[in-house]
Order: sequence, then structure tokens, then C-alpha cells
Amino acid sequence: MMFSNDIGIDLGTATILVYVKGKGIVLREPSVVALNKDTGRMLSVGTEAQRMLGRTPGNIVALRPLRDGVISDYGVTQRMIKEFIRKVLGFRLFKPRLVICVPSGITEVEERAVFDAGLQAGARQVYLIEEPVAAAIGAGIDISKPNGNMIVDIGGGTTDIAVISLGGIVESTSIKIAGDRFDEALIKYIRRKHNVLIGERTAEEIKMKIGCVYPRPEDIAMDVKGRCLMTGLPKVFVVSSSEVLEAFEEVSVNIIEAIHSVMEHTPPELVADISTNGITMTGGGSLVYGFDKLISSHTGIETHVAEDAVSCVAYGTGKALDNLAAMQDGSTNIARRRQMQRV
Repeated sequence: MMFSNDIGIDLGTATILVYVKGKGIVLREPSVVALNKDTGRMLSVGTEAQRMLGRTPGNIVALRPLRDGVISDYGVTQRMIKEFIRKVLGFRLFKPRLVICVPSGITEVEERAVFDAGLQAGARQVYLIEEPVAAAIGAGIDISKPNGNMIVDIGGGTTDIAVISLGGIVESTSIKIAGDRFDEALIKYIRRKHNVLIGERTAEEIKMKIGCVYPRPEDIAMDVKGRCLMTGLPKVFVVSSSEVLEAFEEVSVNIIEAIHSVMEHTPPELVADISTNGITMTGGGSLVYGFDKLISSHTGIETHVAEDAVSCVAYGTGKALDNLAAMQDGSTNIARRRQMQRV
């Protein structure tokens, strides 16, 4: 069976997912790159590079080239995309066509950086699709109908909130507050309360195991290792889910406020639709315990987390590959508002 050269990429701050037409999601790896600082040579990318975070010698640096949902290091991002394309396609005579997800609040400069990075990585054509639209498609919502649906996509670097109807975004916002901010808030909280310094990976482990933004039925706890700021020596201490709830409060309130803001600017007919259809949550950040309950309690609208929430954007990007002709001539709202051409 012959497979297409068309590729969809969920270019996430924390994780990159690659969808190949005819195969589905074929790659899911952390968006981390390890470089030799002296030579500039790329040593590893993805899972192997993530293992090096916080553990590298002086001449090696492990970094995330994407911050807050946008490219912070253009050259490294381009090389990373190229390496991932090579991993999934191997050597191909024909260059692939790429559909890349971008946050809904992206600027034209940031948009151009993603577009150019895709071309430089070896694509023959690049199309951009907004993350909440891709998330809605991936969650199985029929966005072509004149019916309002609200998507809350909480990724690593950005939270995208959008009301979608007739295949396009009616009202949206994109805030640079998401999964990474939860980790940062937890690191600051533990430093302040326990006088212990923990790393990003430890913070993420705590978030995944006992993290919550809504009170759990029973308080749970786990042992955590860090460096005592008083002695400089390793220290093992206990963190409870109620402490994590307190640490996460400010970040979760910011996301709730953004949802309220989008609601306030949405036409009343669509708000009525949303109250009937409910709010759909996607992205890794939506898996923090109690997020759906928290949103429901503040909005009064039934909220649910999409099935396979982490992969929704990638699946939506994959389904958009079937509409490349429409995206090219701009006859569908799935395409970006501004058609980008090679100059």
C-alpha cells in the first residue's frame, strides 16, 4: 500500500505529534533538542534529548526551541522539524506537504516564522491551521453546522479558547498560561513553603500523579526529592494534593477568567448553543484532575474532556489533510484567514 507524502504536525511547546496521511499518528515525542554548544551540532532530539534536561555537562545544552506556543529559536526549530520529518518518512524523492497547527492568537511575524520553518525543513507546501479548530475536528465535533461549540485547548505553552460555528472561529482568545505555568507555580510554591528546590521534570511528575484544580474526594500525597536551600543537600519530603491545589489556584483562575471573557463577547444565540452542547476540553493540561468540574462550577455549563484529549489537535490536523485543495484555494474556513504564499 502506498502512503501519501502529506503530513500534519501538532507543533506543541511540550510535545510534537506527527500525523501521516494513511497511517495516523506515527510520532509523539517531546519538543526538546540537545546541542553541542561548541560546534552547534544537534546531538539528539525528542525523548532522548528530554532525558538530558538538567543533566548536561558544560558543552551540551538541552533546550526547548518553542516557548508559549511560538518559536523562540528559529534555527533549532527548523532543524527539529526536519529531523522529525526524516524519522517518519525516511528518504523520499518528493517533498511532503505540511499542515502545521498554530495558536489562534498568533501574530503575523510568529506565523511567518512557523511557515518559513516548515519550508526550510524540506516541505514543498505549508498550510497553517488554528489549534482550536483542529482540536474541535479531532474531538469529533461537526464544525460545519450553524451551531456554536466552545473548545478549551490547554497545551504546554498556550491555552486556546474559541467558539466555533460554520467551520470558523467566531470569538477566541489565546493566553500564554497553560501546562508549563502549572509547573512553574508548583516549583515556586515548594520553594516558598518547603524551602526546597525541585526541577521541571519533578514538578511535572507531581502534577500528573496528584495534581488537581478542584478538591479531590480524599487528600493524597507523594514523596518528592529536591535540594534543600538551607543545607544544599538532597531532601525527601511529602507533598499533598491539597498543597498542589493551592499552588495551582492562580493559574487556573486566569484560565477561568479567559473563558468568561470569550463568553461575554460571544453572540447570545451561540451562547445558548454552548449551554446545550457543553464545553469541550482538549490538550494535556485538561487532564489535570477536576478541570472539567472547576469550569462547570464557574460557568454552570456541562464540561467534558474529549476522548484522547492529548491527540485531538493532531487528529484534527490529519483530517484537515483531506481538505488541502480547499485550503489552497481558500474556499474553506478551516484554512488560516491569511493565505500565505512563498515570496
